[in-house]
Amino acid sequence: QVQLVESGGGLVQAGGSLRLSCAASGGTFSRDTMGWFRQAPGQEREFVAAITWSGGSTYYADSVKGRFTISRDNAKNTVYLQMNSLKPEDTAVYYCAADQRGLGSSFPYEYDYWGQGTQVTVSS
Repeated sequence: QVQLVESGGGLVQAGGSLRLSCAASGGTFSRDTMGWFRQAPGQEREFVAAITWSGGSTYYADSVKGRFTISRDNAKNTVYLQMNSLKPEDTAVYYCAADQRGLGSSFPYEYDYWGQGTQVTVSS
């Protein structure tokens, strides 16, 4: 059973930075595409970024392109989301997810496993 545990969330002022981490265990992390999603109160879960198993391909939502960077360390079974130039509209619970078919999709239903989420709050 795959387990994903996110960390690194918190409260930051607009323009600041945070780095989220997602540690994976119990699965085939090094072969999985990993994604980050976020969900604000009253909103649907939305795609943020994804990275293929080798790290050779990355995908971003238009709203975060140029500000967020996804990366992974397969030796540590960890995926990261570096978030810079944060805006109040980035406030949400951030979730990491594993896609064992490696589709690199932006649709939540394509992902097989999910973490519990970490809260990111950006104050204006």
